[in-house]
Amino acid sequence: MLVAGIGGCGRSASAPAPSTDVKVATTTRVSITKPQRKTLNVKTTQPARIEAFEETPLFSKIAGYVEEVHVDIGDKIAKDQSLVTLRVPELADDVTQKAALVTQAEAQLNQAEANIAAMKASVETATAKIAESRAGTTRAAGDYERWNSEYQRVRELAGKGSVTEKLADETLNQFHAAEAARESADAAVQSAEAAARQAQANVANAEADRVAADAHLGVAKAELARAKTMLNYTVIRAPYDGVVTRRTVDTGHFVQPAASSAAPLLVVARTDKVRVFVEIPELEATGIQVGNPAVVHLQAAPDSDISGMVTRTSWSLDPMNRSLRAEIDLPNDGARLRPGTYATGNIETARRENAMTIPTTAIVRDGTATFCYGVVDGKAVRLPIQLGIRSGTEVEVIGGINDENRIVSVHPESLSPGQPVEASEPPK
Repeated sequence: MLVAGIGGCGRSASAPAPSTDVKVATTTRVSITKPQRKTLNVKTTQPARIEAFEETPLFSKIAGYVEEVHVDIGDKIAKDQSLVTLRVPELADDVTQKAALVTQAEAQLNQAEANIAAMKASVETATAKIAESRAGTTRAAGDYERWNSEYQRVRELAGKGSVTEKLADETLNQFHAAEAARESADAAVQSAEAAARQAQANVANAEADRVAADAHLGVAKAELARAKTMLNYTVIRAPYDGVVTRRTVDTGHFVQPAASSAAPLLVVARTDKVRVFVEIPELEATGIQVGNPAVVHLQAAPDSDISGMVTRTSWSLDPMNRSLRAEIDLPNDGARLRPGTYATGNIETARRENAMTIPTTAIVRDGTATFCYGVVDGKAVRLPIQLGIRSGTEVEVIGGINDENRIVSVHPESLSPGQPVEASEPPK
């Protein structure tokens, strides 16, 4: 607030300044003062109301019968305390079923992992079989080369008559047997390699089965968790420490999931601190900032003033009543501040430290000019001044005078520049 809006210091000069050739025959006795240095603060005082810091209506998420109501209005509650218990047997049965499905899925996963181990063992067996078959191929190849050489030698001797044809035929049969054994060994290697490839494929298939079993277990666990979550909704718990302020349910009531038109089962309020709502008029709203000092005066306890500060504001004004909402958070130890209580909020909107001040009665306004009268050499001197904030009967002067000026403090509007005055010093 600037002094331009000060109602109590808007006096106008009552008479025009006398011409310089007019001699004032009388001397006026005036009271004077010197500017004072002090801290000025401007406050706004508005009606206020106290509300719970948090107030929560509690509804049911599921349909069921009320098995037990554990609290009543006025009861103190602790966070997560059971307030209302519902009876919904089918949800308990659903949890049992989902738990059995989890057990089944775990068994399938274990079976899949065991199958993987078995398939890997088959791969090892097939690999060993390949090595064995390749060793047999080497032996068969050796026998083939031996009997082929032996047959060529015997055949040559038989042509010379050194050995009988019978021996040559027998050697030829041994050669054919070695050849067949070599072919059989090659086929055994191919068969062992095919078996190994099949075993590897079986391992991959078993791995896929394990992944599927693991996913199935995850789904089963998720369904069990959901079933347990739904079962937990049968117990309505306190969201915080506080008190029950309303109850609309009794044992045996059938409750439905929350709807927009349904009444809450309980209403609870947080009690460890409260909010004080103060509506600030538009003309004073610009001075309201977060952190401004405030004092809350309780109408129900006139001797109890509680200091605090502005915690938050709505920033914008309500278009209906052109006011700014300011909120003051106050601790509520002992729960002595009750929601719904009316109060008065005093909020500091401006402060000046070490401000030079004069009484509002020392200020004269003449049109757009603002001035006061000083006393110099026994005469009234008109001193133009610039004003700052006003607090009560004092106003800040931000220019035009200094701390040593002697200022007329009462009825300066009756004086004229140059008028003889007799100064009456204020008592010390």
